[in-house]
Amino acid sequence: MNTILVTGATGTLGIPLVEQLRRTDHPVHTLSRHPGTLADTAHAVDLRTGRGLTQALTGVHTVVHCATSPTGGDIQAATHLIRAARTTGLTHLVYISIVGCDQIPLGYYRTKHTVEEALLASGLGVTILRTTQFHPLIEDICARACRLPVMPYPDIDVQPIDPAEVALRLARLALEEPAGRVPDLGGPQVESFHDLARTYLDTTRTARRLIPLRLPGATFAAYRSGAHLTPDQAVGRTTFAQYLARDQ
Repeated sequence: MNTILVTGATGTLGIPLVEQLRRTDHPVHTLSRHPGTLADTAHAVDLRTGRGLTQALTGVHTVVHCATSPTGGDIQAATHLIRAARTTGLTHLVYISIVGCDQIPLGYYRTKHTVEEALLASGLGVTILRTTQFHPLIEDICARACRLPVMPYPDIDVQPIDPAEVALRLARLALEEPAGRVPDLGGPQVESFHDLARTYLDTTRTARRLIPLRLPGATFAAYRSGAHLTPDQAVGRTTFAQYLARDQ
């Protein structure tokens, strides 16, 4: 049995991933800034500083790196993780990334792509999975937009996916050999953000007039071109409507 450690274990993706991995025969360790438990398999480490990381990785065979922050720090975190992985002899590092991170000139996406390249050049055994946007992100965008008297929405198509389905794929990859960049993982269907916003309004019984937004610049143009979509890899099964209905 190989010990598997999940970074960002208390996050949107980390929680269902840890649940999936604990159904296997492999020991599962967790790592986050605030682990919320005193178990000796839960490590309180801030990857941005790297303090305590080497100790957390000692004896670990595979790391699934889910920790991330749109506000910054991912490159520093990856740098510390690569160094500690080399020191401890880590065998496999699985990384979750975003479809289109090499095409959309958004800072967070560029960072994801930089981390991908660093991992592939590190000499470590790595697996990289890119996915489309998560349902909770679309829900959060809609919830924030709903605070206004009208509801603006980005005039683009989206292919959202359930984090639990991403967790299932990552758990399987963690039990396999390093494979480099594997096929992307997308939600079950490409939908207009207008339709997703309408689904949100109907599900939450909220009355708002929908206002489409088109922004200038290369980032929005890349979204309009569908660089963040992977219709040929529509593997997910749970639609946005089903995801929302689950919590009602």
